[in-house]
Formats: sequence, C-alpha cells, structure tokens
Amino acid sequence: MEYIEDIIIRIFKESTNLMEVFVNENLPRIVKVVDVVSESLKSGKKIVLFGNGGSAADAQHIAAEFINRFGIERPPLPAIALTTDTSVITSISNDYDFSEIFAKQVRALGQEGDIAWAISTSGSSPNIVKAVEAAKKQGLVTISFTGKDGGKVAALADYNIHVPSNSVPRIQEMHIMAGHVICELVDYRLFRQPN
Repeated sequence: MEYIEDIIIRIFKESTNLMEVFVNENLPRIVKVVDVVSESLKSGKKIVLFGNGGSAADAQHIAAEFINRFGIERPPLPAIALTTDTSVITSISNDYDFSEIFAKQVRALGQEGDIAWAISTSGSSPNIVKAVEAAKKQGLVTISFTGKDGGKVAALADYNIHVPSNSVPRIQEMHIMAGHVICELVDYRLFRQPN
C-alpha cells in the first residue's frame, strides 16, 4: 500500500520533471509568443482568451492578470475571457450549437491584429477548433496552449505551446505556469525593458 506522503511526493516529481521537459521543448515558442503579444498590445490591440472547464478558468485568470496587474504597477492591458458571459454562451448554445459559443464571440469582438488565445488540454474540442478557425479568417493572431497530441488546434494555431503529457492536471499546471511567464515577460517588454 502506498502512503499518502509517497503519493504527494510522486505527484510533485511528475510535475517538476514535466516542467523541465516542457520548457526545453517550448522555450523558443514561448519567447515568440511574448514578442507577438507584446507587439499586439503595443499597437493598441487586445487579447481574447477561451477554453472549457479548467481551461475556462485559466482563460479568466490570464485575462485578469493582463487587465489588473501581474507583478508591477502598470496601466491595464486589454484582455477578455470569452467564457464569462452566461447569457451569450447559453443563447448561442440554445439557438445554434455549443460548438459555436466562442467562434461567434470571436467574430463579434475580434479585430485584425488582435490575439486569440485558445487553451485546450486535448486541442480537439469542437468549440475551440471553430473559434481558432474563425479567428484566423478575421486576421487575428492565434496562440494555443495544448496537451496530449495537440489535436487539430495545434496544427491550426500560428503559435502552439504544447505540453507533452496525457495527464490533464499536469497539462493544466504547465499551462498556467506558461501563462504566468508570458504575463511577466510582456510586462517586462512593455514597461521595464529599455527601448
């Protein structure tokens, strides 16, 4: 029988081991995403984020970090999570289909040069795929955070940050870590780094 302490240590080791693999595989892509997000915000564009379940919570979390502040005092940065308006989500689901809940919002709110940031542990959710497709048609820059095999979203997005794991909790841990790193470095690029 495994002791609870052993299970806890095993979980933390899984996470730290995956973190090392994740950063080694994604470092150049994370740098590029920081550049792209910084340039988009600098030119007056916004970020729209979306995901399902825990990824919806991550979308809201990252939007809040941009709008309020992350680690330094600075002006608010325009970001919106498409997961928060229950009237919009339920009306689209009721009148059309759940697979349209983010795509219709992207078409309504997204403008050329904005960032569409999809978060999906599988990369295969139909509503995420349709939203990325809609964003690309409207000229938004698409970023995806994926796991497992990356799904269709990984191939569609302009920039994909992929977690090489099949464990949803470990994927989500890497997603929020990468989101925090991007927030911190966007702040650095826009407000701390000498021009």
